Amino acid sequence: MSKIDDLLKKYPCKVTDEFVAKDIERILNEEFTHNNTVDVYKQCFNAIDLTSLNSTDTHAQISALVEKVNAFNIQFPHLPNVAAICIYPALVSVVKEQLTAGVGIAAVSAGFPASQTFIEVKIAETALCVVEGATEIDVVISIGKFLEGDYETLVEELTEIKAACREAHLKVILETGALQTTANIHKASILAMVSGADFIKTSTGKIAVAATLEATYTMCHAIKDWYEKTGIRVGYKPAGGIVTTEEAVKHFTIVKHILGNEWLNNKLFRIGASRLANNLLTSIEQTEIKYF
Repeated sequence: MSKIDDLLKKYPCKVTDEFVAKDIERILNEEFTHNNTVDVYKQCFNAIDLTSLNSTDTHAQISALVEKVNAFNIQFPHLPNVAAICIYPALVSVVKEQLTAGVGIAAVSAGFPASQTFIEVKIAETALCVVEGATEIDVVISIGKFLEGDYETLVEELTEIKAACREAHLKVILETGALQTTANIHKASILAMVSGADFIKTSTGKIAVAATLEATYTMCHAIKDWYEKTGIRVGYKPAGGIVTTEEAVKHFTIVKHILGNEWLNNKLFRIGASRLANNLLTSIEQTEIKYF
């Protein structure tokens, strides 16, 4: 039996898909209304990784996005800014050159979004992103290796990528829509954390099923179990398909219920989003805002 198998035995998935669905319904019925407030909208906005991951992204478009982030506290002095700007590797330097606001620079890396390339390429791309100015790196696990049970290779790859990050934080994307079951999502969460992930993240937003409440529930319980056994706090980031204020508050509610108030800051909680920012601003200001 491998060390990875021994490790996974210490972190068993204790719930079924059916139980998760029912417990989510219970949590939201009891707690959503309490969290559906302007203060929570502000917390969610401050947790946003403002994301532009389009094949059509140009220098001019990303420059315009950065300038809006730079000017945000002038336009909305009563609100916190977003947490980070998330872009493709080739555009990291554009953000680095122009960014004056105190937000992170998150680059997707390591063959995003499929992660179907050579480990040498993954390491090199990650290292180059950091050299260009990325302070955060978002990578996808080798989903094929996970599905065929090659957990050792998956962990080895992530560990090498983590080393290439140097001081940058590593967010590991599980692509939960491809993992399908609670047990698989829980197992992938543990494998990511043992590999050194600073955050675990649901999705790329590039496949049909993205950030579900079931994934948030499962991943947060894995984080809680990991913290109780190791004392290490790992952050959580739902991403992909979170568009409305209501959806954001539902994810927030589950994170708060499972992990508690200590996780409710942008050092440990992020939301990957592009369209959500304006919707949260609209909910906060009570008038339609199309700033971003």
